[in-house]
Amino acid sequence: MKILFLTTHLNFGGISSYTVSLARQLKDMGDCPIVASSGGDLVSLLEKDKIKHFYVPLNTKSELNPKIWVAVFRLISLIKQEGIDIIHAQTRVSQITAVLVSKLTGVPFVSTCHGFFKQNLGRRIIPGWGKAVIAISEAVREHLANDFGVSKKKICLIHNGVEVEKFKMDKPLQQIKDFKHKAHIDNTSSVIGIIARLSSVKGHCFLLKAASIIVQSNTRVKFLIIGDGPEKKHLLQLVKKLNIEKYVIFLKPVMDTSIALKTFDIFVMPSVQEGLGIAILEAMASGLPVIASNVGGIYTLIKDGSNGFLLPPENASAISEAICKLLKEPDLARRMGKEGQRIAQDKFSLVEMANQTRALYAEVLDEKQKKF
Repeated sequence: MKILFLTTHLNFGGISSYTVSLARQLKDMGDCPIVASSGGDLVSLLEKDKIKHFYVPLNTKSELNPKIWVAVFRLISLIKQEGIDIIHAQTRVSQITAVLVSKLTGVPFVSTCHGFFKQNLGRRIIPGWGKAVIAISEAVREHLANDFGVSKKKICLIHNGVEVEKFKMDKPLQQIKDFKHKAHIDNTSSVIGIIARLSSVKGHCFLLKAASIIVQSNTRVKFLIIGDGPEKKHLLQLVKKLNIEKYVIFLKPVMDTSIALKTFDIFVMPSVQEGLGIAILEAMASGLPVIASNVGGIYTLIKDGSNGFLLPPENASAISEAICKLLKEPDLARRMGKEGQRIAQDKFSLVEMANQTRALYAEVLDEKQKKF
C-alpha cells in the first residue's frame, strides 16, 4: 500500500512524532509511506529509514494562504508519479490541501484529529475530515461527534501508540552520564521533568509554581523542562520571579527522548488541554510514575493511584503534594512506574496503532472499489 502522509511541518511535537513513528512502522510492515511537509527537525529520522520526504510549502496556519495551491499542484504530480493509494492528513491546513488534492485526483483521504478545535466558519464550510477521521482518544471522539456533528460511523477510535521496547530497554550508562552532564544534573538530586512544546496549553507554569512550593522543604530536586515554543520567554520570567533559577533547567528538544527519560524520576504533564499525550505514553513506557491533569483524553492513560496521579487542572498545590508523596515513597513510585509500563505495552503499542490504521486504510480503499 502506498500512503501519502500530509502534515504542516516536521518540527518537534506530538503530531510530527505521530506522523514519523507511524510512517516508520508501516514501512517495517511492508507498506510504502511517503511524507509531505514543509520540513523540520524530524526529516532526518525519515531519511535514516529511507522514507521519502517531499517538500511542500504548508508552513502556514491560514486556510486561505496561496501556498496551499502551490502544494496542491506539486502533490498532484507526486501522486501520479508514485501511484499513491491513500492520503492521510494530520493538521487543518493539510486537511484542506487533502480535500483539494483528493477531488482533483480521485485518491481518497483520511485524517487524524489530534486534539480539540474551536468551531469556525471555515470548518462549517469545509469540514475536511475525509472518508474517515481517526480520533486518538474517547474524549476526542466525543468532541468530533458533539461539537462538529461528525457521524460516529465516520469516526474511528485509534489510540496513539509508542515503540514500547525502545523506551523500556536499558540505555548505555555513558549516554545517560553525557545527558546528565549536558543538563548539569548531579546524582544526588531527584529529577522531576516534562517533555513538551512550550505552549500555554501544556501548563508548564503550574509545574513551576509547584516547584516553588517543593523547594521550600526539599532542595535536592531539579525540574527539567525539555522543549521549545512561544511560552519560553514567559516561563523564564516566571522562574526568575519565583526565585527558583537554581532548581529549574531548560533544554532544547532532543531527538531521542528515550535517553532523556532515563534521567527522570517523575514525569509531570500539567496540561490545560490534551488529546491523549504521546509524551505521557513515552514516560509510561520508560517505567516512570506520571502526574497529569485530568483533561481531554489523559484519563485513558493514567489511572489515578495505579500508574500515577490524575489531578484537577491548573492546581500547583495538588501537583506539589503528588510530587512530594512520590519522592517520600520510592516503593510507590516504582510500583506505579511498572504498572504504567505494563499498560503501555499491553494497550498502547505502536504496532497495534499501525495495525488498526492499516485496517482503516483497507476499509476506505475497499469502499472506493465497490463504487466502480
